[in-house]
Amino acid sequence: MQDVERLKQELNQLNAEYVKIKDIPPEERAEFGRKMNEKKQEILAQIAAAEKAAIDAAVEPLDITAWSGTNEALPEFYTAEMGSKHPLMTELDRVIDIYQLMGFDVVESRQLDDEFHMFDSLNFPKGHPARDGYDTFRTEEGLIPPAHTSTMQHRVLKKYKNNLASGKPIAVVVPGRVFRNEDVDATHEHTFYQCEGVYVSETCAMSDMLGILREFFEKYYEQKLNIRTQPGYFPFTEPSLEFMIEKPKSLGGKKGDYLEMLGCGMIHPNVLKMAGIDPEKYHGFAWGGGIDRLVMLRYGLKDVRLFESGNLNFLREF
Repeated sequence: MQDVERLKQELNQLNAEYVKIKDIPPEERAEFGRKMNEKKQEILAQIAAAEKAAIDAAVEPLDITAWSGTNEALPEFYTAEMGSKHPLMTELDRVIDIYQLMGFDVVESRQLDDEFHMFDSLNFPKGHPARDGYDTFRTEEGLIPPAHTSTMQHRVLKKYKNNLASGKPIAVVVPGRVFRNEDVDATHEHTFYQCEGVYVSETCAMSDMLGILREFFEKYYEQKLNIRTQPGYFPFTEPSLEFMIEKPKSLGGKKGDYLEMLGCGMIHPNVLKMAGIDPEKYHGFAWGGGIDRLVMLRYGLKDVRLFESGNLNFLREF
């Protein structure tokens, strides 16, 4: 470290020389400043190299062939094949399989996104409360951990809009992790999973959407189900609905018991326009629902916090 201290003293002396610039003729000051800066950068580089050398000399190399100070071989670790999937991932695969069998492509969501894809492209007004910090997380750089998988809708519409020109629909599901500024309790988590669905064609109607959703839930719960809707509001769909299913018998459901499962609706014309799709010619619908709740209902779980708890006893039950 003596070299570092010596170099720092040189740097201090150099900085002290800068005061001489006021005594130099104006026409010579630029050249004086350039030379002083070159010397300063050279000393700074030498300091950085000396500090790194001192750290490297103080760190003993790690012998990865030894174990606990002996000459024994490292212990045998578990291989990936000896583990198991998290229950949420198992169920997410099942959800995706059902939609793929119905002809949907799959696009994975993002972990970080921007203001445009999260709000502007989805017809959120500038003063919408969802943009506020109490509802949506933001990084110091202004990026947004998505609060819904709808953040991918604009990208999906643009990526697949050539399908429409060739007479094919846009049919895509978007699974992914989402983040909300929530007070965590048995039914609310700040981190969970969703699956978004997007469908656009010349002839599609709300009846097609209800048929697709009914088919999905009947496949998922392996029984015939009655469905019901009620009015909802989302900036990116119009009209908007809350989709409900008859409570499955496997969960103790009785006739007349309904559960709200997801939000859905016809894609707002402004959202189609933003992606370069003519809303006069094409129509679409979209939906989004939580995977965590599907799993909770399927297995009769009472606390959503179990999924993120890392509790091995809970995970072993699956």
